[in-house]
Amino acid sequence: MQNVDWRTRVALGKTGLQVSRIGLASSYGLGADGLQEAYEEYGINYFYWGTLRKESFGEGIRRLAQRKREELVVVIQSYARLAGMLTSSLERALGRLQLDHADIFLLGFHSRPPSRRIMDAALRLRDQGKARFIGVSCHRQSTFRQYVNHGIFDMVMFRYGAAHRGAETEILPHINVPNRPGTVAYTATRWGQMLDPKKIPPGEAVPLARDCYRFVLSQPQIDLCMSGPANVEQMKEGLSALDRGPLSEDEMAWMRRIGDAINRRP
Repeated sequence: MQNVDWRTRVALGKTGLQVSRIGLASSYGLGADGLQEAYEEYGINYFYWGTLRKESFGEGIRRLAQRKREELVVVIQSYARLAGMLTSSLERALGRLQLDHADIFLLGFHSRPPSRRIMDAALRLRDQGKARFIGVSCHRQSTFRQYVNHGIFDMVMFRYGAAHRGAETEILPHINVPNRPGTVAYTATRWGQMLDPKKIPPGEAVPLARDCYRFVLSQPQIDLCMSGPANVEQMKEGLSALDRGPLSEDEMAWMRRIGDAINRRP
């Protein structure tokens, strides 16, 4: 097994931002105390205030930012498709978090390249200092080739896990370019289906969240894997991946079998 230290922060692609290998998302229930413990005990500094901007998660960001703002990487996402709404979405989020800027402003769910007006609005926000970098997420993996090859974005966020392996052919081979964008993977557990005993074939061990995160981080082109714990107990179990390192070949094969069964691949 490769000897790596996943507790050590890495550069998020060309942004140069130093990020923990696992990031925490706001939508699933983890609250302020959980963020505090994640930062202090595990060194987690990547916080994604995304699809559901839950107040307790936001309170955790506010608390940490009072003392450690320079170490945090705060990601704010917007699904807005009108330039004016994009601006107001970011400004409202910054007001609630009591921050003057986001480290990454993420344009959410753009399966096709954003319109010129959206891009111009995002770049104006960056030039005004309200966002340091601009990222994008989408579900159409082939579109990411354009994002990577054209250098449009500073960070890309895409689906990847044992049950979503299309990135292995559509995205990851294209990441090895100079000045590449930061790479963030999400849905490692396929919205919890990888952890559901009812969906696991007879005779196979049931994965834990940490196994799903280890599967993702075993890909050297991926900088960071997202986690969406509902509580502190789930958070600790998932973050234990940081001390276990990459999966062995046998473990990788096991996870691929589980992923194939969930997607009913032959």
